[in-house]
Amino acid sequence: MFLWADVFQIHPLRIVVENSQQDIESLRHVVRELADRVARLERAAGIAAEATTPQPRPQMPAAPIAAATPPLDEAALPSAASQPSRSVLHATSRPASNSQIHAPSQKPPFDLESRIGSHWLNRVGITAVLIGVSYFLKFAFDNNWIGPSGRVSIGLLAGIAIVVWSESFRNKGYAIFSYSLKAVGIGIVYLSLWAAFHVYALLPSGAAFGAMLLVTAATAAMAVSQNAEILAAFALVGGFATPILLSTGVNRQFALFSYVAILDVATLLMLLVRPWRRLVLLSYAGTLLLYLGWCEQYYGQPELQLTLAFATLFFLIFAVIPLLGKQPEEDAAKFHFVLLSLAFVNAAVYFLEVYAILPTADKANAAWFALALAGLYILLSRQAGARTNDPEVSQKLRLLHLALAAAFITVAIPIRLEQHWITIGWFGEAAILLWVAKRINSELLNAFALCGLALGVARLLFFDDFYSTQLIFNARMATYAVAIIVLAALAKFASQRRDDTAKLVGGIAVVSLNVLALVALTHEISDYYVHHSMQQYQRVWASGDIQRIRDARISRDFAYSALWMLYGAWLMIVGFWRRTAFVRWQALVLLAATIAKVFIYDLSELDRVYRILSFIALGILLLAVSFVYQRDWLKLSANKPAADAR
Repeated sequence: MFLWADVFQIHPLRIVVENSQQDIESLRHVVRELADRVARLERAAGIAAEATTPQPRPQMPAAPIAAATPPLDEAALPSAASQPSRSVLHATSRPASNSQIHAPSQKPPFDLESRIGSHWLNRVGITAVLIGVSYFLKFAFDNNWIGPSGRVSIGLLAGIAIVVWSESFRNKGYAIFSYSLKAVGIGIVYLSLWAAFHVYALLPSGAAFGAMLLVTAATAAMAVSQNAEILAAFALVGGFATPILLSTGVNRQFALFSYVAILDVATLLMLLVRPWRRLVLLSYAGTLLLYLGWCEQYYGQPELQLTLAFATLFFLIFAVIPLLGKQPEEDAAKFHFVLLSLAFVNAAVYFLEVYAILPTADKANAAWFALALAGLYILLSRQAGARTNDPEVSQKLRLLHLALAAAFITVAIPIRLEQHWITIGWFGEAAILLWVAKRINSELLNAFALCGLALGVARLLFFDDFYSTQLIFNARMATYAVAIIVLAALAKFASQRRDDTAKLVGGIAVVSLNVLALVALTHEISDYYVHHSMQQYQRVWASGDIQRIRDARISRDFAYSALWMLYGAWLMIVGFWRRTAFVRWQALVLLAATIAKVFIYDLSELDRVYRILSFIALGILLLAVSFVYQRDWLKLSANKPAADAR
């Protein structure tokens, strides 16, 4: 037992046991007290005690022990009060049990107090020190304590000294405090260089720019070598602040955007070796702010080509970052979210930038630009699918790129086309997406196809305004025909699947194509009678006979009833032929609507001849349908359970 060993190691004694039960009990009392103290210390330290099964204590025969050992010196016995301090050393140094060694490490819970004390107060302290130093230097400068060259030299030396001094804290294990000192030192160096250029004119712009670039590069190198993301963030902040600090109000577009591109490439290179997701957002935000700031102040039509070229370069850099970034071992979900968000925002912002700077006369070319982006994202989706280090993020990127491609195609259609060609374009896009989705088995593309189809149907029913003097062979019927064909293809693809969602989508597609066909034919009848009534109306003015206009209206209403009866009969025939109750139910609903129209409207409004024809035609149709159901020629009842048949 290790506790006996502790007693003997801490107090090397010459132990002699007498043939006395009292002495043995005294030793046992000391051991029990020590064991209790060690157990309490283990619980306080959070060390799980080993699960042991208590064993019966063997009885020590008194005579043999007494015979084998000399007498015991009671003064040399360790007292209970003298044991805890030394037993603690042995208890804490005792090896952990197997369950403790192999237990998985758990992430410590979030401690708000610790976070505030170690991080937030640290950053506020950095800001406060920089502000205090700035005010002190300003006070010293205002009182002419130090000359311009001395001021700059002191700032540079102080900043470098602080950075060097911070390394001693990092070597001692105070990494966060070390990075804080580095941030203070780097900030002082930047401020000193800015003052040397902008305040005292001690350095030309090229020298100041090179010095700041050197500071940025050195900070980035320290960040990578020390695996410190916060230092990399300091480097990027300083890098993007350099053009602002050194601005002279002169338009240097090529130099500015070339420098920004270098910073973005540096960010990409750091991401190849470190999974620092915050750098991506910081670099993109800095690039966007400098780009928009320059455009707000200097952009004009002469700079169109160069501006487009750099916008495209920035877009391509951030488009490939999600494909090349190093994957982290921890917080992978957050890293993936940043990459996906960057891909989406980068695509949207780039398109809006280009569309905004294009001249009004070239807006139509934006459609081809959107189609080019769609093709690029289709290519990127294939590259994203080739990622093997993380299949999960590869699949997400692949689907996102396909979604962006579909979105750009959808946007290109209304930009380039007009009137009903927009509707046809959306239907064509939906058909292509349905085909591609079926080939690659992509539910995301299926969803985009449904969105494009819904946009087309909504525009066709509520926005497109057709005018045609020719029946059937006109733009409206062609547009409706395209919609019906795409809906039929959707219904066919859905019928090849067995899941409930596909059945629902297929059913909606079948109902929609029947509704569109009926609406299209109804419009044709209406247009025919509109033109016919106009001719009659012109004749009325010549002859003074209004009865002809009324006759045309009555004939049109009867034609509506006849169309609905014929279409209902056709649906019923298809339902019996294909043995599908779903189509037959549509026929029954349409026949019910026709019955309501004949008995409510035709009975009161139509002329005697048309009224007779409506009722006779409807009656014959209903009797024929009823007879087919009763005779059960197609053996429909054989498909039903016996209980349903009864």
